[in-house]
Amino acid sequence: MALLLVARACALPWMSKSKSSSTAAAAAARSHDLDASYIRRSAELADKSAGFTSPHPNFGCVIATPAGNVVGEGYLYAQGTKPAEIVAVEAAGEMSRRSIAYLNMEPGDCHGDNAAVSALIQAGLERVVVGIRHPLQHLRGNAIRALRSEGLQVDVLGEDLHGKIIEEALKSCCLVNAPLLYRAAYRVPFSVLKYAMTLDGKIAASSGHASWISSKLSRSRVFELRGRSDAVIVGGNTVRRDNPRLTARHGGAHLPVRIVMSQSLDLPEVANLWDVSEVPTIVATQRGARKNFQKFLASKGVEVVEFDILNPREVMHYLHDRGYLSVLWECGGTLAAAAISSRIIHKVYAFVAPKIIGGKHAPSPVGELGMVEMTQALNLLDVCYDQVGPDMLVTGFLQPIPDPTPAIPSVDDTSAIDPTFTPYESRIIFFYKAWDPYGAFSNFSPHAIQVPDESGSYITWPSVEHYYQAHKFVGVKDLAAQDCVQSIKSARSPEEAARMGRCMQRLHPNLVRPDWDTVKIEVMYSALKCKFSTYPHLKSMLLSTAGSVLVEASPHDLFWGGGRDGEGLNYLGRLLMKLRSELLDLSSDRRSSRLNLNHLRLERELQS
Repeated sequence: MALLLVARACALPWMSKSKSSSTAAAAAARSHDLDASYIRRSAELADKSAGFTSPHPNFGCVIATPAGNVVGEGYLYAQGTKPAEIVAVEAAGEMSRRSIAYLNMEPGDCHGDNAAVSALIQAGLERVVVGIRHPLQHLRGNAIRALRSEGLQVDVLGEDLHGKIIEEALKSCCLVNAPLLYRAAYRVPFSVLKYAMTLDGKIAASSGHASWISSKLSRSRVFELRGRSDAVIVGGNTVRRDNPRLTARHGGAHLPVRIVMSQSLDLPEVANLWDVSEVPTIVATQRGARKNFQKFLASKGVEVVEFDILNPREVMHYLHDRGYLSVLWECGGTLAAAAISSRIIHKVYAFVAPKIIGGKHAPSPVGELGMVEMTQALNLLDVCYDQVGPDMLVTGFLQPIPDPTPAIPSVDDTSAIDPTFTPYESRIIFFYKAWDPYGAFSNFSPHAIQVPDESGSYITWPSVEHYYQAHKFVGVKDLAAQDCVQSIKSARSPEEAARMGRCMQRLHPNLVRPDWDTVKIEVMYSALKCKFSTYPHLKSMLLSTAGSVLVEASPHDLFWGGGRDGEGLNYLGRLLMKLRSELLDLSSDRRSSRLNLNHLRLERELQS
């Protein structure tokens, strides 16, 4: 009996240690499960604005207590709107204290105020879990460093957290921001090739008739795809044979630009795509092609862009410069083959209908690729199968999603290696999209302004763009114009304000104030002056560019932007440089005044 008691006594410490280890392991597993679950939820939230706003970096945020109770959620609705992190913190209120924030992607601030990071710090969080670092190099790691410097524990998936379930959550973060990852890695927009074909691989009958191969449900999915894209591309053959509209018709507010690629401009004068009353159309062509037809298209409001060499890669580089993130190719086999051969197609959506049409000369979805052996065939990655009504949707990647953690040294790391390195040593500073290094200079940046109206009362406008677009109709004695002003002022984002203002101007030119062309520069300057006077950090950012030329890098706006080849008037850049000069003169005058005051004060002291 004594021996048994001794044996039990000796066993107890070992048994306790084993039980403690297994308990800790179980707790860690549960923690990983929660982390993965809420990161996936943040990715789902980030995707919520798809189709309603133009493609943009997708941010979602979930705030949960250590016990796993969700107390706040948020997502970025559009560029220029409230960051996801602020929306979630405001929803959580005091419950955010000692809670955990889950972000699908590291916050990216180009507006100089670090609003998202500040909100997380001031919320009193205990920990932040990040899905992926921001893929744009000038933003990468900045927010994570800022949070850690304030004492917050920050865990990044794949770096600080590992395991099968973590990998799956990481994948969801990559998928929701795949367009941004491809843009950052390859400097072209994320390109999706979509087609519908019969079971025997035909996209039309031998006669060319193709309506409809796929089901109504499949066509609804296509509308959703269009809504997620900045642009939809077709070739000249598609315009001649199908006369498509290429509208989204998905219920969302965002309508992608329609692009026609045609070397010879052998296109019909009557086509649905030439109606730009609701959706713009761009025709990309070879330089010098059918100048008279180019003039005809311009008279219809269609934008014509000439290329020295028209091919898919050149067009994609142009659309990258235009700020596009995602492009959908709905072209025929010839153009699809050219795009695939140019290695600019990243993902494929193939709708396969349970139909057989036959035909020796019936077209297939992809033309000649020059392959003669099956071993040369291109294999899709991460293939998924989804039944859509009677059809089968097959999706997969032709090129893998870029690694969200590439081994590229940061600006700080590079500066440490080479002290002579400066990231922005150019005398020309380009700005355009909100995610650019100087995105805060854009009239679409999320900075509210207060400007006096005709009666002297101060009115708050959500952004410079809201103010500018609304003032196209200010002062017009027409109820429709007045309603338009209020609708633009209430728009949820600068993007929507711009869309409303441009659409009304195009459809109802009689509502636009008669002096608009002469006053629009002054309207923009008044709004910019108010913006940079209201926000000290923006003023400092503008003054820091002294000596540099500021260029709004829009390749298509030849009035406010610099244009594709520098042919634009760059009025936005000019106004910012004018404002910078005024602010510098004002600072210089104030310094002179202070010096004079100090000099007088010194003289008085000496006299006394």
